Amino acid sequence: MQEAESEGEAKPYNALLEGGMVKITDSERFGELEESGYGTREGRRLSLRDYEALYLLYAGKLEATESGKKVSFDRLAELSQSRAGDSWTKFIIYRDLRSRGYVVREGFGFGTDLRVYERGDYPKKPAKYVVFALDEGIEKDMSELQKSVKEMAKMGKEAIIAVIERRGEVIYYKVSKARF
Repeated sequence: MQEAESEGEAKPYNALLEGGMVKITDSERFGELEESGYGTREGRRLSLRDYEALYLLYAGKLEATESGKKVSFDRLAELSQSRAGDSWTKFIIYRDLRSRGYVVREGFGFGTDLRVYERGDYPKKPAKYVVFALDEGIEKDMSELQKSVKEMAKMGKEAIIAVIERRGEVIYYKVSKARF
């Protein structure tokens, strides 16, 4: 095992699933996760959003337990989906953006789902993009989106709509204010 770790394979983070929340318990490794844009510190634990935990579990970087039993990806996905109907959509987009090297954090209101930082900017600079997540075929009120895009432009952010196709691919559309 030490050989594998010395060859670049990092030891997975240990986490507990408590009350439906995934919490990292190894406080000595909080810094690694926080520097990479994961989680929110809560005392002696680091809480992960559902999509963060799903991504880390999917990538083999997390081992979670619940009542002493290992939690599978499917189990965590089911729990996440039961709490928030859009959790799978957020996970798919989050996974895609992380695989492209972006740091992704929770949105900050105005109907946004995620904040996305340029590569190398987190935590030194604010997020450049805000992402609105949509599944193909789902209707969305354009007046809400218009209002959100206007607010984002005032803040100097670029609005992006991420649409998940039926095949699971993510397509990104940049949205800007237009006058006719």
